Amino acid sequence: MKKQSVTVRVASWSAAHPWRAIVGWFLFVVLCLAASAVAGTHSATTEDYRVGKAGQAEAMAAEGGLQRRPVEQIVIDSASGTLDVSAARAAAADVTARMQKLPEVDRVEKPVLSKNGKVLMVQVVMKGEELAARKHVDPLVAQTAAAQKSHPDVRVQETGGPSMSKGLDAQRGDDLAFSEMLTLPVTVITLMIAFGSVIAAGVPVLLALSSIAAAMGLSALASHVLPDAGVGNNIILLIGMAVGVDYSLFYLKRDREERARAGGKLGSQAIVELAAATAGRAIVVSGLAVIVSTATLYLATDVIFSSLATGTIIVVLVAMASSLTVLPALLAKLGARAERRSARRAAEGKRNRDHAGTSKVWNAMLRPATQRPAITLLISVLIMLGLASPALGLKLSVLGKDTFSRKIPAVQTYDRLTAAFPEMLVQHQVVVRADADRSPQVVKALEDLRRRAQADPMFAKDATYFKLSTSGDRRVSSLMLSVPSKPSSSQALDSLAHIRDDFLPATVGKVPGAEAYVTGDIARDSDYLDHQNSKLPLVVGFLLLVTFLVTVVTFRSVVIGLIGIMLNLLSAAAAFGLLVVVFQGEWAQSILDFHSTGAIGSRVPLFLFVILFGLSMDYQVFVVSRIREAALRGLDTRKAVLDGIGSSAGVVTSAAIVMVTVFASFVFLNLVEMKQMGFVLAVAVLLDAFIVRIMILPSAMTLLGNASWWPSRGMRRAQSQPTGLSGSAAPDLRPVQETGRF
Repeated sequence: MKKQSVTVRVASWSAAHPWRAIVGWFLFVVLCLAASAVAGTHSATTEDYRVGKAGQAEAMAAEGGLQRRPVEQIVIDSASGTLDVSAARAAAADVTARMQKLPEVDRVEKPVLSKNGKVLMVQVVMKGEELAARKHVDPLVAQTAAAQKSHPDVRVQETGGPSMSKGLDAQRGDDLAFSEMLTLPVTVITLMIAFGSVIAAGVPVLLALSSIAAAMGLSALASHVLPDAGVGNNIILLIGMAVGVDYSLFYLKRDREERARAGGKLGSQAIVELAAATAGRAIVVSGLAVIVSTATLYLATDVIFSSLATGTIIVVLVAMASSLTVLPALLAKLGARAERRSARRAAEGKRNRDHAGTSKVWNAMLRPATQRPAITLLISVLIMLGLASPALGLKLSVLGKDTFSRKIPAVQTYDRLTAAFPEMLVQHQVVVRADADRSPQVVKALEDLRRRAQADPMFAKDATYFKLSTSGDRRVSSLMLSVPSKPSSSQALDSLAHIRDDFLPATVGKVPGAEAYVTGDIARDSDYLDHQNSKLPLVVGFLLLVTFLVTVVTFRSVVIGLIGIMLNLLSAAAAFGLLVVVFQGEWAQSILDFHSTGAIGSRVPLFLFVILFGLSMDYQVFVVSRIREAALRGLDTRKAVLDGIGSSAGVVTSAAIVMVTVFASFVFLNLVEMKQMGFVLAVAVLLDAFIVRIMILPSAMTLLGNASWWPSRGMRRAQSQPTGLSGSAAPDLRPVQETGRF
């Protein structure tokens, strides 16, 4: 007797012991959540984000105790526009006294009145590092609120990096709740239409939600090895809901097909084993493809990409585990119920629903690809290339404060602050390290640099915003320079180039043995883009290689591997083209509620390119697996395409609708990067499901014929001895498959 694969053996045990499997799974989920509650989440620190020359500057500044501190600004003004300066100064004195008593505060600067006399600002310097400050800013916000109550005649509000980060975190949590509220009903309705049963529709949703919960718990544990950048839960929800429902859908579909084919001759456990032999294998291959593809993000050596990769890999692993363990147990229980219902319908003389075979609707949709493959292929590819063409104008930038949601109170206060004090929009920090005996020369050179900057029209003129500091050991010096331009403006980037390319070589560069670098938000963003671009060829090259190898190993076909690569590139390019059209311009701002900076988030293309390749492999594996099964039964490639795609098209469409709903819900969130990610993923899935898999893939395989499977020897043997049987008419209840263990 042929040895069973691991997926079949696991499914067989679960079907035989359903309650053990079900209880064991939910105990696992509870254990993951409990462990994460005990261990907590280890968040990324400032050091984890250091990249390039800006990172070197930050390390040198920290060495001399001159690193940037977390700063909160208390903005005192009047809602009417006319400020009572004496009342404002009284409020400032109250705020200062309150803040100085807090253990989280290092010092409070003297109040500064804006040039137009409408805003009084009090700067509060916090203890600790920048990123951690958002966890400790609540006491400061509370004291600001208390000061507001004590001084109702003026407006007292707080802003700053920590409070804005806190606001973003709260908004992110609200966004996740909104996404769940939007996607769950649509997902359930879609599944009810697909399966005609509330219980069957609830199974994928239940498993997806439990997988997400377990993945969030495991992600918190993983953060102690790979720090969490604060984006993990967003990605776990985004990917987990999509793949969790997908895997359950394909398994459920196969279970129903095998049940219909058996015609009541096999029990639930045997049916589950048959489904596991094909759907279980496809889930393993698909999941591993997503995992391997996503793992290429680690090559970018970036804490955010690593965090995104970790969250994706964990949730896909957990979704795979739920589909291969607890899902067979649930199907066994549901199967017994279905058998009783079928027997009752048969006794009443009613016809049971046939879940096997190929739909006439899908046969009609596939007719252009199988009867006129060359024309269909040409037109479809031209459409995709046309959609992709705007991607040639793709511009990248790190999306910063300019793109934050203006619904956050701290961001609204920030806008009023920078309108009154435009010099605070952009600040560069020049950091110099040299021997202590060179300190006088370094200070003199930095003074020269300050004068040059003040004479440059790009920089602020007020000497108040040019601060020179030296460490206690006189080895490290720092000069702060201000630029009254928006961070997203070309002037801000040009000012950095002036410092690095002109001012530094002409001043500090002449001090023997001195090391000089520039940091600040603009320098960080610029160096981050350079770092990402340097890693891009490595990540993309490795991604293409591993995707090709996974496809070749799965289908024993080099040709299918090449087709998969080309189709994935085509769908990704088309999605990016639409992304540029929608988000780089301004016409969609009011429709999708975002502020366009004329660029796409720097992390969006690389992350989505990797994820899209992984998700495209989902459809590639499930669809081509069905085509291959039909071809292994002896059908010629054209008939195998009709049989394979036709029999899987309904469930693939349902899965696509669920995925699109999940991804599209992110378009309505507040964070611009999440909007862009959700948009690209939704568009890519639509294109992949309805153009690539229905038009381009079948056209290409029909044109290639049996050459599609080169060099598979098993396929050559099957094609040389055709049985002439379709999948729905074959009397053998066991699915045809080549050797391979999963």
